[in-house]
Amino acid sequence: MSQTNILLESGTNELEIVEFYLTETLSNGKKYTGYYGINVAKVLEIIRVPKITEMPNLPHPSVLGAFNLRERIIPLVDLSQWLGKTKAGVEAEKVIVTEFNRVTNAFLVSGVTRIHRLSWEQIRPPSSQMLHFSGESITGVVNLEDRVLFILDMEKIVSELCPSLALQEMDDTDFTALAPSSDGVVEDPGHYKVLIADDSGTIRNMMAANLAKLGFEVTATVDGAKAWEQLQSWKQTAADQRRPIHEFVQVIISDIEMPEMDGHSLTRRIKEDPVLKQTPVLLFSSLITESLRHKGEAVGADDQISKPDIKTLADRTRALGQRYMQSLRV
Repeated sequence: MSQTNILLESGTNELEIVEFYLTETLSNGKKYTGYYGINVAKVLEIIRVPKITEMPNLPHPSVLGAFNLRERIIPLVDLSQWLGKTKAGVEAEKVIVTEFNRVTNAFLVSGVTRIHRLSWEQIRPPSSQMLHFSGESITGVVNLEDRVLFILDMEKIVSELCPSLALQEMDDTDFTALAPSSDGVVEDPGHYKVLIADDSGTIRNMMAANLAKLGFEVTATVDGAKAWEQLQSWKQTAADQRRPIHEFVQVIISDIEMPEMDGHSLTRRIKEDPVLKQTPVLLFSSLITESLRHKGEAVGADDQISKPDIKTLADRTRALGQRYMQSLRV
């Protein structure tokens, strides 16, 4: 499967999902098939199970080894085993080869069914109970006619298998390098107001905490729809009080994959709004790759950074804020 023929136009709030399934044997001996999904934008191709070479010092039993795919050595993760399932025998297993967070991985699944074209509005965030029972491994839920489709948090899986690929807290040296003061408080020459939109509570809170330590005033929202509501509220207040919108927000940071409204759609709305269009938007997502960067450019994003590079995020957020405020003084 090649992704190049099915990528959607940017900013339509639509996505395409590859549906796959995992068949497990339950404790009573019966078989159960669960259905899952992954964004097509993360999928390079779907292949038959290749010849696997064992690797030394594997980080987790679910990592089966590695294989050679056109001169690239790619690790293979048994998704059933990672999820703690007792895998049932399946004759024609498939391997989904992915690229996100600037790395290539492959996942062994029981089979692949089809591709669904959906609106992000059809994808609901999981309840707190569902998050608990799934070990916070689900980012979205889709109700189909005859079954429920779970969107797995592939970034979480990869980051737990390889912690160096996870979002990291900035340490004291990062803060000191930016703008230290004698009492340890970071003095930011531009006290910028930042709006964050990210559906991952862990990432959202970490971004907010790091930016706050650098002197930014942060408002955090759980998805693009909530961020848009916040922007509309600020617009109304600004109009009522006859104040410019830049007094409320100077930089917007958004993930791309989010239920209700994705980051591309949010960016397009901002750039088409006569009041908000000059406000810089920075996309911070695992989907920022060289082959997909054009999608953010098409909707007018001012900058794009691939997760998990939070140090670069802080630097370039400040740069966008400085440039924006300077442009208002010209």
